[in-house]
Amino acid sequence: MSPTGGPARTAVVSPARVVVASALVLALSGPGQTAGVSVFVDHVITDLEVSRSAVSLSYMVGTLGGALALPWLGRAVDRFGIQRVLASVALGFGGFLVLLACVQGLVGLTAGFVGVRALGQGGMSLIASTAVAISVTRGRGTLLGLTTSAGSAGISLFPLIAEQVVSVLGWRYTFAAEALLIWVVVLPLAFWGLRGVTRGAGEPEESGRAGEPARAEPDLSGGPEWPLRAIVRTSVFWALAGAVACSGLVSTAVFFHQIAVLGEQGLTPTQAAANFLPQTIAGLGSALLFGSAADRMSPKALMCGAMAVHALALALLPLVSPGPGAVLYGMALGAAASGARAVENAALPFYFGTAILGSLRGVTQSVAVASTAVGPILLSLAHGWAGSYRPGVLGLALLCALMAVAVCFARRPVPPRLRATGPAGPRCPERP
Repeated sequence: MSPTGGPARTAVVSPARVVVASALVLALSGPGQTAGVSVFVDHVITDLEVSRSAVSLSYMVGTLGGALALPWLGRAVDRFGIQRVLASVALGFGGFLVLLACVQGLVGLTAGFVGVRALGQGGMSLIASTAVAISVTRGRGTLLGLTTSAGSAGISLFPLIAEQVVSVLGWRYTFAAEALLIWVVVLPLAFWGLRGVTRGAGEPEESGRAGEPARAEPDLSGGPEWPLRAIVRTSVFWALAGAVACSGLVSTAVFFHQIAVLGEQGLTPTQAAANFLPQTIAGLGSALLFGSAADRMSPKALMCGAMAVHALALALLPLVSPGPGAVLYGMALGAAASGARAVENAALPFYFGTAILGSLRGVTQSVAVASTAVGPILLSLAHGWAGSYRPGVLGLALLCALMAVAVCFARRPVPPRLRATGPAGPRCPERP
């Protein structure tokens, strides 16, 4: 509480400094992302003398275990603040990378996967987006989109760099080098780059500015009046969380099996692998576009659009062939996935404020990370049943279409402070 009895205000910080620091934090989640881990899989299989199926199962268990820890991590952000939690996450993330460098069997490998998925993919990403969201109100969506775009570009570099380092140092020393990189870069960012970033104040963003159109929906985040149990009762919260989970499931499934999926459409392995490039480029641009649009348009409408693009791209897979069709397919998938993440980052503070944003993002990140663990398996099972990837991909397209409809029909949340008033005047507010 402030001396005047009002809610504590977020300290004045430089948005540029926070965006740069948060983008670096997001980029350095790379060793915990699937792309960053994939570089080491073949080396681990050979050195530990285990099967690919065993490593895949270990990774799935590690991902699901890491997802379970994210709600607690989000609550820690709200309680202890960005800087303390980021420092702890960086120390732990590096420690688990060292553990992976020393593993001798599947038990240690699984424990390492739990740590790097929880603290790397989940924790670092959660903190990066939360830091920006609670530090700025004007142009929040644009800055979140910029952070996501820059961070994603950094993540995409990790597999390329790690592959080169592995060829020189070996996979164990490369894991150790990544741990050292996290400690050397992220710890100073926690203590200096994000200095002054405090827990959210729930300050509303202006919904109409000179020379700009007002949003289709009013900003409802006007104060820290949303208790968590009230938020989880709203349909829009679960619609947004479900859309992000659906996007993660679909994207991971088709990207994991991309060589085989596009191979059925006549692309060579080289052509299918090259399709990751337009996906990445379109994703970077989409994060900026959707993030900026979130400052002016309804987040529900934008998320509905992102899921519709997902559905359309997957539904048109049977028409994909080598050449421009494959490039457009890759661009649509990359744009939809990045767009959904950018909208979710902006939508939560827009609807619910920033007072407990860490807890909210902990829940949504947990659901999203868990979905990435089951996506590849579901598509693989569909392929085994049908003998082709097409029915499974079309099923994923239907899932995206249904989620787009669910988001559109989700009811706009009404803050408790507004529900406590009516035509007859103020009523006694609900107990928190």
